[in-house]
Amino acid sequence: MDKSSDFYSRVYELVRCIPAGKVTTYGIIAEFLGSKGSSRMVGWALNAVIDRIDIPCHRVVNRLGELSGKMHFDHPMQMKDRLLEENITFIGETVDLSKHLWKPDDSFNDLI
Repeated sequence: MDKSSDFYSRVYELVRCIPAGKVTTYGIIAEFLGSKGSSRMVGWALNAVIDRIDIPCHRVVNRLGELSGKMHFDHPMQMKDRLLEENITFIGETVDLSKHLWKPDDSFNDLI
């Protein structure tokens, strides 16, 4: 397995851990996986599996809480619709990170 596919697999495992009603950011995922500054690579990994229901890509937003991945879903509102179904609140078009931000802790090291 090459280095990027291993990174992608670890991204998917971590994204599967994000609880319903919570979101995290590309940067938080990258930093947790030991690749601070690789936010785009996290985005590329998620873009590759956007249609897989077992990986809740809709729960990953940019550092400001914006739905920067929405253009990769079937329609632009699908990402927001899924978040609203999970009772995620917004301030305008931005996720209220003060209420919904999830950060993995050390207990996830064994899973990833």
